[in-house]
Amino acid sequence: MFVSPTYGPLELDQVIKRMCNFMAQEGNYRIIVGTDSQLLINSTLFVSAIVVHRIGRGGIYFYKKTYDSKPYSIKERILTETSMSLTLASEILQLLAQDIILCEQYRQLLEIHLDVGEKGLTREILNMVVGMVKGSGYVAHIKPDAFAASCVADKYTKSA
Repeated sequence: MFVSPTYGPLELDQVIKRMCNFMAQEGNYRIIVGTDSQLLINSTLFVSAIVVHRIGRGGIYFYKKTYDSKPYSIKERILTETSMSLTLASEILQLLAQDIILCEQYRQLLEIHLDVGEKGLTREILNMVVGMVKGSGYVAHIKPDAFAASCVADKYTKSA
């Protein structure tokens, strides 16, 4: 179940409908998927976000929380975040595949934001996760340009 600050709780197919309605308005768009995580006392929280950015004119977003009882190392968390984002991007495209023209059009707009950067602990696996995303056919963005993961999803890992 996803949550939207604007529309409330939604299933993924409802998210897709809201996205398409939003993008039916005139403008240039980006569809962005990003995931962040947070270690909790007895589990790990993952938050995946879908952001629809109307370039220069705002946007909407949706997020989903997933808990895992396993304590992850930083590398495992980043790899899992990347995998979750790729899976979600694939699910979005599968739902859009009902309309092949829309699917191909939106695939070109879809980006994956990774919560990694050239500084800090994540720099060691930066090339690996960027390669995973590019190898899957998506555009990858890292910090400081990865706001879907490092701002939107991060906001909801802190409010656990």
